[in-house]
Formats: sequence, C-alpha cells, structure tokens
Amino acid sequence: MTDPSDAHDDVWLSLDQQRDWASLVAVLMTLPGKLDTQLKQVGGINFYEYSVMVSLSEAPGRVSVMSDLAVEAKGSLSRLSHAVSRLETAGWVERRSCGGAGRRTEVLMTETGWQELQRIAPTHVEEVRRLVVDAMDAAQLEQLGSAARRIVAAADPALAETLASTTDPGRKSKE
Repeated sequence: MTDPSDAHDDVWLSLDQQRDWASLVAVLMTLPGKLDTQLKQVGGINFYEYSVMVSLSEAPGRVSVMSDLAVEAKGSLSRLSHAVSRLETAGWVERRSCGGAGRRTEVLMTETGWQELQRIAPTHVEEVRRLVVDAMDAAQLEQLGSAARRIVAAADPALAETLASTTDPGRKSKE
C-alpha cells in the first residue's frame, strides 16, 4: 500500500517551477504599479482608465456601448462605471443613452479626452518600452508574447479569442 502523502507529491512545484512562478508573480505585482505611477504622474489617470481611453479611441466614432467597452478594457461593468465616472468628471468622456432593447448606455470620448490621450500616449509607450520591450531582445519578447497568449487561453478562452482576432494580422479584425 502506498503512503497517501505520496499522492500529493505531484501537486508541488519543482524548484525551477517555483523560481519561474515567483518571477511571474513579481512581474504581475510590480509592472501594473509602475505603469499606474507613470500614468498618474503624466495624465492623472490609472492604467485601467488609460485602457478604457485607448479602447474608446479605437472604436468607430470614438463611441462604445458600456457592455462592449467593459469587454474591450478587460474589466467588469462595475469597474468600468467607476472609471467612466472619473473620466467624465475630468471632461474626457460623456455617457449617453442609446437606442435598442433594454437600457443601454454608450460612452463617447470628448475632444478634450482625445487630446489628452494624444498627449499621454507617447510617454506611456516610452515607459512600456523601458520596462518591457527594451529589457529583452526580439526573440525573448516574442517568447514572452507567446507565453502570455497561452496563459490567457488557459485562464480566459474568450479573451484569448478576442486578443487573437484583434492582434493576429492573418485574422479578420473586428469592425
């Protein structure tokens, strides 16, 4: 008869796996804070609010229905509602009712919001380059992207499909 504790041995990570997991956790814990800090200094917004603004900037007419925008910005409707409230207060977006079944609200990026995004985006890209892109060579960056897509596919297949349809040049993009 085998010792019941032997059945749990396969659950634990090897030393190499522990090291790699700890490295990923360190990235997940430090990178968002660094991006938030930079965006708050330059634009007074956090990374999620920046993601909302980018999603709006890419939407036709810079308008999106709240439920669609939540998916694009990778957040819940509640989180989006709070972010949109802050962006409305700043004058960067406006909410308005839209037609269709049920109560639907759409968000419109204002001209002020568009100008602010144009002002903030270059410094954000510089920070992304500094912290991620320039920290690796091209092959490492490609490996990181591939690994990230595999993790997203395991964690959220619908999000993985959305990413694939918007980032893979071989696939038809959403319009």
